[in-house]
Amino acid sequence: MSQTSSNMLALGTIAPEFRLKDTNSNDTYSFEDLKGSKGTLVIFMCNHCPYVLHVINEIVMIANDYRVQGIGVMAISSNDIEKFPQDAPEMMTEFAFQNKIDFPYLFDETQEAAKAFDAACTPDFFLFDNRDRLFYRGQLDDSRPNNGIPLSGSDLRSAIDALIYNRSLKDPQKPSVGCNIKWK
Repeated sequence: MSQTSSNMLALGTIAPEFRLKDTNSNDTYSFEDLKGSKGTLVIFMCNHCPYVLHVINEIVMIANDYRVQGIGVMAISSNDIEKFPQDAPEMMTEFAFQNKIDFPYLFDETQEAAKAFDAACTPDFFLFDNRDRLFYRGQLDDSRPNNGIPLSGSDLRSAIDALIYNRSLKDPQKPSVGCNIKWK
């Protein structure tokens, strides 16, 4: 497990376009297809990362809490499945089922989406406003596997609340920390 931090893409960056297959439905979607009326959360994650496993229940709760408020939610896995077969699309489908993920879990086979977002780790969070401009990128909260800090989702929840209720966002935004994306 190689601990890696987010690259912290510049705020205001327009959401990159992509067309990726959803491993839950077998449909292909773009950012435009999945964005929400108030904003859109894009999460880079994978099935085997201990950081993702530590936060997956909170991710699902955040998705369930905010989709009804107009936030589109999608997850993308960009790992090299030749070296990490546990992240293959059929395993993504199983992971989604086991963890009650009912938002799109997209497979980025070419890794072009991860490169376009400048994603670096799993989990890596990108929150875009209703004009598709990057509003927040950073951590879920201060909890990490085995650091004893309770999981709350406070940083990401505060960012989503600020976006929905047109409030200013606290500075600085802290980078997410997780396993590095497994590049080809």
